[in-house]
Amino acid sequence: MRAIWKGAVSFGLVSVPVKLYAATESHDVSFRQVHAKDGGRIKYQRVCSIDGEEVAYSDIAKGYETEDGEMVILDEDDLAELPSTSSREIAVEKFVPSDQIDPMLFEKSYYLEPEKSGAKPYALLRQALIDADRMAVVTVALRNRTTIAVLRVRDDVIVLQTMMWPDEVRTPDFSVETGEVKDAEVKMATMLVETLAGDFDPSEFEDDYAEAVEALVKAKIEGGEVKRTPTSTKSSGEVVDLLAALQRSVDAAKTARGEAPRASDLDDADDADSDADNDTDNDEKPAAKKASAKKAPAKKAPAKKTPAKKTAAKKATGSTTKKSTTKKAAAKKAS
Repeated sequence: MRAIWKGAVSFGLVSVPVKLYAATESHDVSFRQVHAKDGGRIKYQRVCSIDGEEVAYSDIAKGYETEDGEMVILDEDDLAELPSTSSREIAVEKFVPSDQIDPMLFEKSYYLEPEKSGAKPYALLRQALIDADRMAVVTVALRNRTTIAVLRVRDDVIVLQTMMWPDEVRTPDFSVETGEVKDAEVKMATMLVETLAGDFDPSEFEDDYAEAVEALVKAKIEGGEVKRTPTSTKSSGEVVDLLAALQRSVDAAKTARGEAPRASDLDDADDADSDADNDTDNDEKPAAKKASAKKAPAKKAPAKKTPAKKTAAKKATGSTTKKSTTKKAAAKKAS
C-alpha cells in the first residue's frame, strides 16, 4: 500500500508520528458507455446550457446555486479566502464509549502506521483504547478541509474513520405506523431470530454479481465476441516489448492525424500521449482498471505460437538430415 498522508496523532503531551493508508477499495463492476454498432467509446463535451458553445477548461469556474436558482460564480481569489487548513495533526478531543457513536456517521476508513520514532507511543495509545473500550474522537485536516473522525483498534492496528457532520444525516420525513402485534407473533419472530442466530463471518458472503460479469466477459472473449476499435491497445495476451509498444502508439497517433507513420520515430511520443489523454478525459479511472483486468483471459493467444516453433524445428531437422546424407555420399566417393 502507498501512504496518502503523513502527520501525527496528539493526545495530551504525547505525539505519535503516523502514516495514513486507505483501508478499503471498491470492487464495484463498472461499464463504459459505447456505440453498440462498433464498440466506440461515447465522449461528452462541456457545453454551456445558455449559448450552446463548447467551453474550454480554462473558462470553467465554480458556481454556487441558490435556492431560487440564481448562480453565484466564485473565482480563485474568492476560494482562497475560504477557511482551509494544511495541519498535519490528528488532535484527540475526547475519548468516548464505543456504543455512543451511531455507525451511520462513519464515512471512510484509513489505517494508521507508526513511523519508527513513534512505535512506542503508538502501542501506548492502542492499548489505552483497548483497555478503556473507547474510541478517540479527533479532528483532522484532509484535502485542506477539517473533519471529525474517530480512532479505534482493529486487529492490532489503529484505524481512523472519518465521520459525517451531524447535519449531513437526514431525518426521515415519514412516520411508521404499525398495527397491533400479538404476543404469539412476537414469540414466533423471536424463535426465527434464534434459529438464524450466529457470528458474523464476512468470508461467507460473496459478490456473485461481479463473478457473473467476469464469467460472462470471459465467455464472450473466448467465443471471439470482441469489438476491435482503433483505440484498442491489446490485440492478444502477449507480453510485448516496451519500445515496440511505444512505436505503435506513435504510429497510431499519426494515422489518426492523417500523417504517414515512419518506421521508427519515438521523438513524437509526447504527441501520442497527448492524444491518449484526450481519449480518456471522460472515462472513469476505476472502470479503466477493471476493464483491463477483465481482458486477462485473452492471454491464451501465445499458445498458438507453439505449432510454428515445432514446424521450424522440423524444417531444421530435415535440413540437417539432408546435409548428413550429402556428407556420407561424399565420403563413399572419396573412399
